[in-house]
Amino acid sequence: NFASQCVFAGSGVMNFTPDFGWYYIDANQKSPSWTGVPYFWNFMTRQAPSVGPVAQPCALEDLQPGDLVQLSFNGQEFQHTPVVVRVTAPITLETVLIAAHSYDADNRPLSTYTFQDIRFLHVLGTIRP
Repeated sequence: NFASQCVFAGSGVMNFTPDFGWYYIDANQKSPSWTGVPYFWNFMTRQAPSVGPVAQPCALEDLQPGDLVQLSFNGQEFQHTPVVVRVTAPITLETVLIAAHSYDADNRPLSTYTFQDIRFLHVLGTIRP
């Protein structure tokens, strides 16, 4: 997952807790939250303190570079997590630029996506072991 790789590059910490952690060892040894969009959201917004990066839901206006966006294309579940690379005031879908890897993109305006629902995550930091 591109978003997980980016967050790991910034945090340098994985959580190897079986089932509920956030880690990647190889293609056969990874947590659901490393590759699954809803599981990634659940891990990043967890309430109980545990090792790894932490984020909180935020508004579009609160986005900063390094934050995350989740898109639902069908309006039922979230399927994609691009990473915010640039934000220019006034903050709108046109001025939030993202990077993604499903279809390689860098500095792509968020407004160029067609989606049914959207949510935002502001990365707070990392809980270290």
